[in-house]
Amino acid sequence: MPALIFRKGLDLKHEVAGALADSYHSALVQTIKAADYRFQSGRLTVHLAREFGFCYGVDRAVDDAYQARKRFPAQQVFLTGEIIHNPHVNDQLRAQGIRFLSDAGEQWDRLGAGDVVILPAFGVTIEELQRLDRLGCTLVDTTCGSVLNVWKNVKRYAQEGFTAIIHGKHWHEETRATASQAVHTSNGHYLVVLDKKQAAEVCGFITRAEADPAALLEKFKDAASPGFDPNQHLQRVGCANQTTMLSTESLEIGEMFRAAMRARFGEAELASRFRAFDTICSATQDRQDAVIKLLDEQQLDLMIVIGGYNSSNTCNLARICADKVPTYHVADPEGIVSATEIRHRDVATKSELTRTGWLPDGPVVVGLTSGASTPDNLVEQVVRRLERFTAPSTIG
Repeated sequence: MPALIFRKGLDLKHEVAGALADSYHSALVQTIKAADYRFQSGRLTVHLAREFGFCYGVDRAVDDAYQARKRFPAQQVFLTGEIIHNPHVNDQLRAQGIRFLSDAGEQWDRLGAGDVVILPAFGVTIEELQRLDRLGCTLVDTTCGSVLNVWKNVKRYAQEGFTAIIHGKHWHEETRATASQAVHTSNGHYLVVLDKKQAAEVCGFITRAEADPAALLEKFKDAASPGFDPNQHLQRVGCANQTTMLSTESLEIGEMFRAAMRARFGEAELASRFRAFDTICSATQDRQDAVIKLLDEQQLDLMIVIGGYNSSNTCNLARICADKVPTYHVADPEGIVSATEIRHRDVATKSELTRTGWLPDGPVVVGLTSGASTPDNLVEQVVRRLERFTAPSTIG
C-alpha cells in the first residue's frame, strides 16, 4: 500500500481551535501589542519586538498535528521527531497522544499500514520518506513552504550540474533533508558550511590558496555528499541555506563564494559557474529585522530571548542581541528563577549557565523577543515573572 501524503484532508480546524488556544495563545500578549508593544508595571518596562514567536509555517504545522490526532482517533499517530524545536510544544503534542519516533523505545520497523506519521516542519530526508512509503503509512506532511523553496533551488542546482553549498548545521533535520534533495537529483552533490570560517576554508581551496583535497575532505567528512571530490565538485557551485540561519551571515557567505569563483575562473565564466538564491525564510528575516530595530530604537538594560536551546532561529536572535546589550536566552519561563538568578544559554560558550545578580535595581527596561517555535503563552509567562520579580515585595 503506497503512502498517502495529504494536508487538504485535514478539515477539522474549528474542532481543534479551542485546544490550540488553551495551549498556546495569550490575551496579555494581544494587550501588549495593542499598547504599541509596550508593557509597564511599577519599575518594569518591557518592549516587545514587533515580530516574534510562532511563524505561519510553525502555526500551520502544529495545527495540522492536532487535526491529525482528531482525524484519526482510533489509529496510532507518530511524529518522525520534534515537530519544531520547542520543548513545551512537543510535550503538548505528546499529551495529545502523538508519539515521537525519536523517543526512546519507539521503533520505525514497527510501523505499518494502519499508522499515521506526521512529517515535521523541517521536512524529512528522501531516504526517510522512501522508508515510510515502503511501510505503507499514511503521511501528514507539515513541511514548511520556505523549506520547500530551498529544496526546489537545490534540486535545480543538481539538475544543472552545480554543487549545493549549504550554509547550515549539517546535523540539523532541515539541512539533512535539504542535502538529501541534492544527492537524489541527477547524482548531485552538496557541501555544508557552518559559518564564515568554514566558508573561507572552502573558498581557499577554490582559489588554490589551500589546495589539499584530502585535508578539506577530512574537515568536512560529516558535511559533504558521498563521493564528494573537491577538485571536481567545486568547479560549479550554487549557494543555499538552512532557512533559520543568520541572514547577514548567509549573504556574506554567498559573496565569499562569488568572489572565490571569480578569482579562480574570471568574470567571464562567473555566470556559468556560480548561482545564489536568498533562501532565508521571510519569518526568520522579519524576526531578525524586528529585533535589530528594537535594539536601535530603545535604550534597554537587558534582552531576553525565549526559545529552545536547539532552535537555530532563536539562537541567532540571541547572537544579534548579545552584540548590543546583556542578553539571556531562556528555554522556557522557568529559566527566570528569581530576581537574583537566571538560567540561560550563553551565546559565547553555547552552554547553559546560571547567572546571579542579573536584574538591575531601580527602573529596568527589558527587551523581549521569542523564536519562531515559541508560543505566545510562554511570552506571557515571562512577562508575568518579570513583573513579579520587579515588584516591591519581591525578596531574593
